[in-house]
Amino acid sequence: MPPAVTDSLDIWAVDSQIGADGSVSVDFLLPTGIYINLDVPRDATISQIKQLLWKQAHSYPLFHLLMEIDSYMFSCVNQTAVHEELEDETRRLCDVRPFLPVLKLVTRNCDPGEKLDSKIGVLIGKGLHEFDALQDPEVNDFRAKMRRISEEKIQSLVGLSWMDWLKHTYPPEQEPVIPESFQDKLYSGNLVVKKCYSLFQVSPNMNPIKLNELAIRKRLTIHGKEDEEVDPADYVLQVSGRLEYVFGDHPLIQFQVHEVFWNLVKSVFCILLSCLFDEISVYICSAYYSLQSSVGSVTSLKYLISLWQVHVRAGLFHGTELLCKTTVSTEISGRSDHVWNEVLEFEINVCDLPRMARLCFAVYAVMDKMKTKKSTKHYPVAWVNTMVFDYKGHLKNGELVLHSWSSFPDELEEMLNPMGTVQTNPYTENATALHIRFQEYSKQPINYPPLISDNAFYVVLKDIMERDPLSQLCENEMDLIWTLRYDCRENFPQSLPKLLLSLKWNKLEDVAQLQALLQIWPKLLPREALELLDFNYPDQYVREYAVGCLRQMSDEELSQYLLQLVQVLKYEPFLDCALSRFLLERALGNRRIGQMLFWHLRSEVHIPAVSVQFGLILEAYCRGSVAHMKVLAKQVEALNKMKTLNSLIKLNAMKQSKAKGKDAMHTCLKQNAYREALSDLQSPLNPSVILSELHVEKCRYMDSKMKPLWIVYNNKMFGGDLVGIIFKNGDDLRQDMLTLQILRLMDVLWKEAGLDLRILPYGCLATGDHSGLIEAVSSSETIADIQLNSSNVAAAAAFNKDALLNWLKEYNLGEDLDRAIEEFTLSCAGYCVATYVLGIGDRHSDNIMVRKNGQLFHIDFGHILGNFKSKFGIKRERVPFILTYDFIHVIQQGKTGNTEKFGRFRQYCEEAYLILRKHGNLFITLFALMLTAGLPELTSVKDIQYLKDSLALGKSEEEALKQFKQKFDEALRESWTTKVNWMAHTVRKDYRS
Repeated sequence: MPPAVTDSLDIWAVDSQIGADGSVSVDFLLPTGIYINLDVPRDATISQIKQLLWKQAHSYPLFHLLMEIDSYMFSCVNQTAVHEELEDETRRLCDVRPFLPVLKLVTRNCDPGEKLDSKIGVLIGKGLHEFDALQDPEVNDFRAKMRRISEEKIQSLVGLSWMDWLKHTYPPEQEPVIPESFQDKLYSGNLVVKKCYSLFQVSPNMNPIKLNELAIRKRLTIHGKEDEEVDPADYVLQVSGRLEYVFGDHPLIQFQVHEVFWNLVKSVFCILLSCLFDEISVYICSAYYSLQSSVGSVTSLKYLISLWQVHVRAGLFHGTELLCKTTVSTEISGRSDHVWNEVLEFEINVCDLPRMARLCFAVYAVMDKMKTKKSTKHYPVAWVNTMVFDYKGHLKNGELVLHSWSSFPDELEEMLNPMGTVQTNPYTENATALHIRFQEYSKQPINYPPLISDNAFYVVLKDIMERDPLSQLCENEMDLIWTLRYDCRENFPQSLPKLLLSLKWNKLEDVAQLQALLQIWPKLLPREALELLDFNYPDQYVREYAVGCLRQMSDEELSQYLLQLVQVLKYEPFLDCALSRFLLERALGNRRIGQMLFWHLRSEVHIPAVSVQFGLILEAYCRGSVAHMKVLAKQVEALNKMKTLNSLIKLNAMKQSKAKGKDAMHTCLKQNAYREALSDLQSPLNPSVILSELHVEKCRYMDSKMKPLWIVYNNKMFGGDLVGIIFKNGDDLRQDMLTLQILRLMDVLWKEAGLDLRILPYGCLATGDHSGLIEAVSSSETIADIQLNSSNVAAAAAFNKDALLNWLKEYNLGEDLDRAIEEFTLSCAGYCVATYVLGIGDRHSDNIMVRKNGQLFHIDFGHILGNFKSKFGIKRERVPFILTYDFIHVIQQGKTGNTEKFGRFRQYCEEAYLILRKHGNLFITLFALMLTAGLPELTSVKDIQYLKDSLALGKSEEEALKQFKQKFDEALRESWTTKVNWMAHTVRKDYRS
């Protein structure tokens, strides 16, 4: 819902008209009990207001009882009903925004605990006194436990070496998978490094210490020897323009900053930790490399024919009942008489013989293809239980003869008792016999099957375990899984979620057996264990087992799934749980994880259902990371300023032109209060990025309904470029966060399989109720703008197939153009597959962008899972994904007959699709874990069904690939409908401008 119109009675609002001279009437309460009312400027700082009050207080009684002015500070109740002490007296009154214009002059508090409580309450947006007021034993117990954990963490940080401190505060990001190919090659297999005016090469497998040593040696060669011995271990590599450091024993190629090194050709410099001004500059000049993907050979296996595949013709009794018989009916008597002199032929599997029948088998050799029976012999075979077949050999043109013990034909129904005896019948001449004739099979030996639980049940079990998480289990399947639970543990450990769904939780004995089984169950991969944190599995032991599996996660992998892990906290029945402790522990150990956890929790702390739970975890994190609080407080203050500025722009948008609105925005940003609040902070999107100095002239707001702010920064750090962020207020960004997270995961999975499709999952973060930040991708333009700028007529712009290729040619010459087209081809393939699988809608030409290096990417994910826009009941998007002829024109390098390039593009798409199918269960699990987030297009399991259909999870790989090929052809065939939609969008856009 859009934010409400600013309350006209809110004296701190940007449009407040209270006080023609900009003053506000404030009530002051002195420690002596004296009450004073003063009109003070709403823009005055707290320090200035205190001076005004002190001057006025001279004329009031009991002034002589007051101490020095510096012994006091103001306190107030802020907008979140939190008691706040105003220690920072450089803040303006209108920025403090007391709930009521009442300030109390209090003695400066010397109790650090109370000061910390006040700061935490302000930071998390929820006063800690609210927790005290609950008087809830569970809340009190949880706070006490979390405080102990936080205090222990603080103690552990005392006395750390500088390297350990660096690992905690600025942990390096390492690439989970090293891509097997890049668009360019290394120079003779090496990185080319520039030190001042000299060049040298380093191996991509070199570790940071070795690079430090090499850089120092170069400096000493140029500038001569120094008196002191220089230790390379005293230096650390810092990525230019970022709070990101490269250190440790891992090779350079494994650090995620290779994107900065290699794609942006950034500089790297070493910083001596004990002397920050002593710098050694090292420039990475070229860093492209590629690796050939290796293809392993496939060993062909020869399989023996199993008896399960053997069919025989037989007649058979089961107990006293003749299972197969021929009857003759008479119209007179209506009786059916048995006929025994005929051969009964029917299909039956040997494995289907009565389970516990113990019968004497003998081979009745048929000589001369059944033409005569004169030379027949009985070859005795060992007694066997039909549950275990131990006969091995060649069976061709033979018969098995089952002899009855009785010689009385009139008692036939009792004679063929399948239980048999332990002795063979010595009177075979008079005994009734059942002849089973075997067909002729190949000369390969026929293997009799082992226990049925290891074969038939194994096949059934395997089929059940391969189903996706959305598939329902029937009662028989549940019983089978529970009966074979130890087989599941041995052969299908990943089947644990299905085993848990098969358990009768109302049977104490079964639950106890499960808890014992969990103690010996193999650890699952973290990706597989995520499903166990869903609402279907509320048992404490199950969730503790799942968290135990998650402990195997690296910090990079944990950050990938942190969004879901915060959501499933809502399923925890108790505050003190394994998941809460795990998240807090990892956040306190890695500041990058800590910042992500802080904002995921704080963005939903206003929701009553989780307010206490999330608030308590936030409190615990702040207590254990006091040093980080100052960084986070700066971010919170900056976001509050952006929200105020956005409200002002919305208020005046209807009253003035966009040019005047932009001027007003610049005027506001130039004020000291805004400049100070919005400068020199770590980006909430990425703590490695420093938002240092506002570039006011490039800041603007966008045309859409919510008037998002486009804030641009100059980067003061060496080699830094402009950095842009977009602030949105009034839109729920959590669905965009989820989509971009899945895109990031797809990128990881593709790279694990050796396929780098140049996906660009830009930063996106919800920071509050319908507010948040989006990373502005540099050097990029929308397809709509590219097409509009190339045509004089808006209606014709969408049909200009040369516009995009010409735009790329403008920024890329020679070999750079080939690289840009390859970049476009790979990224286009990746987004074609991703948007199809996720059902991303509203794909008009302003929601698809291209960077100058050729990289295509999609933005704005307000419609997912097949929720395409429609008008008058007609879907505006009729294609599975966007693949227009101007895209193909670029892929084919502008050559109509270049089918080789297009064929390679299609192969990329098909390969990418098949890779995602292998991880279909993971995608379903991640979406299922987000069901409690309240996203508009993800409210029930039915919404996730789209993923199952798009990935064709119930089909074979061949069937799934066939389905995707049909969708690909459909997208190509119906691309004209996309162009028509784009034309309409472009015309509307041109009209509005």
